[in-house]
Amino acid sequence: MKKIVVFLLVASFFTGCTENLVTGRKQLSLVSEPELQSMATQEYQTFLNANKVVSASSNRDAEMVRRVGSRIATAITSYYNSKGQNSILEGYQWEFNLVDNKEANAWCMPGGKVVVYTGLLPITQNEAGLAIVVGHEIAHAVAQHGSERMSQALLQQLGGVALQVAIANKPAETQNLFMTAYGIGSTVGGTLPFSRKEETEADKFGLYFSAMAGYNPQEAIPFWERMSASGGAKPPEFLSSHPSDETRIANIRSYMPQALRFYNPVRK
Repeated sequence: MKKIVVFLLVASFFTGCTENLVTGRKQLSLVSEPELQSMATQEYQTFLNANKVVSASSNRDAEMVRRVGSRIATAITSYYNSKGQNSILEGYQWEFNLVDNKEANAWCMPGGKVVVYTGLLPITQNEAGLAIVVGHEIAHAVAQHGSERMSQALLQQLGGVALQVAIANKPAETQNLFMTAYGIGSTVGGTLPFSRKEETEADKFGLYFSAMAGYNPQEAIPFWERMSASGGAKPPEFLSSHPSDETRIANIRSYMPQALRFYNPVRK
């Protein structure tokens, strides 16, 4: 029986791998994007109902979050449409909200459901710094990193069952896997939110996305330097799910020439 289970898991891994249109990398994909977008719509609203959302109509920071997010969404939609790859953003219904939370965090669910925490703004410091973060989080979503992590978690913890089966039989566990897969909440069952490879891809494409929207990509370096300074003691890179600060900044410098080709400054 054990051999049969192992065989099924291995078979699921190979049959579930698809090529990502954004990164060109093969990814494990046991759940469809429409399924995840449907789940995201529900979980996003649940999160907003349980947290203090800052009104964009009366708060300049919240309005800035929506402005930055909308510009990036418009820019990448135009870019992928021009490349004949509009399927990458199929089903996206963008939402951008600022939530009152002291944690320095932001995330993007499938379908373009974005949240920025107020605790991040002292580190971003300006609109371009915020664009670096929002671009990074959107890159995680459009590169389907959350789908990849969700698929890995379903395979490791629930035996590779279909998402709808997991929701029906273990709704609480499935919800936890979803939230963790998108970097919301704590680590569950040893599955980390994003791997170093996924983080590096989000840095790269997020830099391009913010530049496409007219934000200076060179702001990424001082932003990540500030992020580095804001953190405490960190584990060695080989023990961490994220690149070291030095590696991340070095990588960003290497992406900068291409990012600057995309850069068209916003006219105010």
